[in-house]
Amino acid sequence: MKKLVFIGLLLCCFSTFAQKTWSLSDCILYSLENNISIQQSELDLETAEISKRGAIGNFLPNLTSSIGHSWNTGLNPDPTTNLNVTATTQNSSLGINSNVMLYDGLRNIRQLHKANLGILANQYQLDDMKDNISLNIINAYLQVAFNKESLKTVKRQFEINEAEYDRSKELAEAGTIPKGDLLEFESNLATQSQQIINSENQVRISQINLANILSIVDYKSFRITDSIEIASTTILEKTPFEIYLKALETRNDIKNAEVTVDISEDNLKLSKGIYHPTLSAGYSFNTSYFQSELYTPPSFDQQISDRANHSFGLRLNIPIFNRLDNSNGVRRSKINLEKSKLALEQAKIDLKSKVNQSYNDVLSAYAVFEASEKTLAARKESFRYSQEKFDLGLMNSFDYSLARLRFENAENDVIRSKYDYFFKAKVLEFYFGIPLY
Repeated sequence: MKKLVFIGLLLCCFSTFAQKTWSLSDCILYSLENNISIQQSELDLETAEISKRGAIGNFLPNLTSSIGHSWNTGLNPDPTTNLNVTATTQNSSLGINSNVMLYDGLRNIRQLHKANLGILANQYQLDDMKDNISLNIINAYLQVAFNKESLKTVKRQFEINEAEYDRSKELAEAGTIPKGDLLEFESNLATQSQQIINSENQVRISQINLANILSIVDYKSFRITDSIEIASTTILEKTPFEIYLKALETRNDIKNAEVTVDISEDNLKLSKGIYHPTLSAGYSFNTSYFQSELYTPPSFDQQISDRANHSFGLRLNIPIFNRLDNSNGVRRSKINLEKSKLALEQAKIDLKSKVNQSYNDVLSAYAVFEASEKTLAARKESFRYSQEKFDLGLMNSFDYSLARLRFENAENDVIRSKYDYFFKAKVLEFYFGIPLY
């Protein structure tokens, strides 16, 4: 019975998941929570946290203990008399040792600082990955939305043309237009039927692609919202340089490159710290217990107390020569620091180029979108005029079909340019630090 209830609940949850209509925000949030690459990057962040924990541990003293017990048969020294005796004896020993680093050329402090930077670097890498994945989701989602809207347009055009075909049959029967013109309408309807099939296939392909990006197996039941709000943007009111300056502050890849420079500087300081002497302090406690078959030694407590030994000490290590390993390490650290600085400068140059390119893409896409809307308005008016002439028998079916085709193509161009403009504007807004969703 419990199994049946569990299976029922599982099927109910699956049905609810399958029937869900996904918004753009739903897709992005789902991907950020379930993407394997993001999960791996989160584990890298946890590893960086462990490295910080290890760096903190370097400031603490270590503590070790040892306990031993041995049996000796034959000739062996008697610790109470320091004479060799032939007997079976037992020895127990106990020891505790602790050491703490007092000065190590500030390497522990710099190692902790480097560990903190490592956490920042991993966080920036994770955030940058989330941004890139979100952009991929938006692009794939808009492709589905575009294909669905195109399919609706094609179906609507087909319905209109079917009605026009029926009206043309009446006009042909009345002798207003030649009956041969009906063949042109039938051909157009057949062509549009094929376009509907192709558009439906494009919707399926784009939905499968989006489902694959989201790692959703049941792509057949995967559906997105029927419409998406194409909001206006004010990003073009900013200059490319203003967007670039803002991007320098917000882009995670730039932040990561800056942190990499800081880590390289810490590595250089750590390399130079090897030249410094190190000072450590230590403490140890040792005691033992002896037992012999020849006589009864003092009690356990008495021996432990009498043989207790405490040791305190300081140890100073001064580096003198290490076969050039230290100097080579410093030189490598200097080179790596210069490389990280160059990588940061190159990242800034690449970012500036991307911002300028993105800005020009948005300008161009917006111009195309405006032009396509004007073209649509003109084609719509031209088609209305052609329709009136055709109904009066003043235009043949070929010219009328050509005017209708131009009008339909103009509608499709508006849809295409609208989504293209929206996505490119989103990318430019992303550079300016505006959230993607």
